[in-house]
Amino acid sequence: MSVITVYVPGDAGALAVGAEAVAKAIIREAQARGVAIKLVRNGSRGMYWLEPLVEVEVAGRRHAYGPVRARDVASLFEANFHNAAKHPLALGATDALDWLRNQERLTFQRVGVTDPLSLDDYLAHDGFAGLRAALAMAPTDIIKAVTDSGLRGRGGAAFPAGIKWKTVAEAAGTHKYIVCNADEGDSGTFADRMLMEGDPLMLIEGMSIAALAVGASHGYVYIRSEYPHAERAMRTAIEVATAGGYLGADILGSGRAFTLEVRRGAGAYICGEETSLLESIEGKRGQIRFKPPLPAHKGLFGQPTVVNNVLTLATVPVILAKGAQFYGEYGRGRSRGTQPFQLAGNVKHGGLIEKAFGLTLAELIFDWGGGSASGRAVRTAQVGGPLGAYLPPAHFDTPLDYESFTARKAMLGHGGVVVFDDSVDMAVMARFAMEFCAVESCGKCTPCRIGSVRGRELIEHIMAGREVARNLATLRELCDTMISASLCALGGMAPFPVLSALEHFPDDFVRAGRDAA
Repeated sequence: MSVITVYVPGDAGALAVGAEAVAKAIIREAQARGVAIKLVRNGSRGMYWLEPLVEVEVAGRRHAYGPVRARDVASLFEANFHNAAKHPLALGATDALDWLRNQERLTFQRVGVTDPLSLDDYLAHDGFAGLRAALAMAPTDIIKAVTDSGLRGRGGAAFPAGIKWKTVAEAAGTHKYIVCNADEGDSGTFADRMLMEGDPLMLIEGMSIAALAVGASHGYVYIRSEYPHAERAMRTAIEVATAGGYLGADILGSGRAFTLEVRRGAGAYICGEETSLLESIEGKRGQIRFKPPLPAHKGLFGQPTVVNNVLTLATVPVILAKGAQFYGEYGRGRSRGTQPFQLAGNVKHGGLIEKAFGLTLAELIFDWGGGSASGRAVRTAQVGGPLGAYLPPAHFDTPLDYESFTARKAMLGHGGVVVFDDSVDMAVMARFAMEFCAVESCGKCTPCRIGSVRGRELIEHIMAGREVARNLATLRELCDTMISASLCALGGMAPFPVLSALEHFPDDFVRAGRDAA
């Protein structure tokens, strides 16, 4: 009897809509019908409106069905889905689906494809090719490859990764560390989680390459407590990689050592800021540090430290495996390579789209996302997390790259896009930005700690119709102070959504005052 391979995502997003129940129902039904199956819990393909997405491999090609509920499983077997037969939930061959076929997946090339914790599967899909290449290179050549590729930090600051690595490599220290910032806390973002759950060995490979480049012997993956599935996947993947000789005292017999461990954050948004994160790893309260010194010179435990986020480090293996020129040919201007964009909010087709920099916001929202889920007109999109600007439809022609967004007084950030329809009240959203900053502030600097509270109060006065013109002027002055005088990005960028709401949707603030009067 031949064994049919069936894939059901173990991704947290899929589990949230019933993937576990579907997996159990498939096992029960297969046993009851005497059908031999091999069930693989893969990562999500990123088409979240179709989750749980079940795939079955027939004659070497995978066929998709979704969204599947546990109650649908019996009818799937009845229709002979395990031989790719027709069914109302059938979507066709997975690799022929437009959503996947039209992407340029480099960082997410294996997510949803492989068994995330199978070393054999990882190796069969070119896993550790980048690390093997790096082991044959001098550290300076590794850094040059990353620099020449144009890779910039995908966490928000977009600082060139190669320059940061070069700084750490040249810094003096008794030890050096690689720290992966997996404290993904921006609203509407989930790429880090997807990758850690769907291809954790790739992150390990990227961190190992970084260690070879700068001379580090130990690293940490700092994961937020809200990601228990990702944490479990990373811990298991580290065990798998160590057992396979890809981590440890003698990586693949090279004589080079690198070990990894996972640290769990406690859920504070501020710990996504690199110096607060380092404080947290050291067992201290998550508060920002003054700069200088930079972490590259004096970071974790006072030693030179590379701090990059998940997407940055997970992108490194493909650069080392295929070359800087290959990666640099994607993108436009100074924004080279690809970006995993995360589309969420009031959108028909939410999910992850990895594309080269340069598609427009309109293409992302309408061509990929299908417009609003409510069917109403899209009024705005917030790009770059809770500290990102709100862009009106008139700016939806903006190419998704770092420079174009800066020109719009916005930022690309971590690549998260949250869509709102025309029922949104932008005065309320502006108030939320200040509330968020007030709750999440570490309290170290006055502009952030006090300014965010006063900002929320000013917006509430405006919404209540009290001295609207005077309070609007004061609010703008307060925003200028927070931007100029805050110690880190939380206080310095919390005004961005407020100012963009004031600039593009002024009537909402005036209407709020008029309604109150």
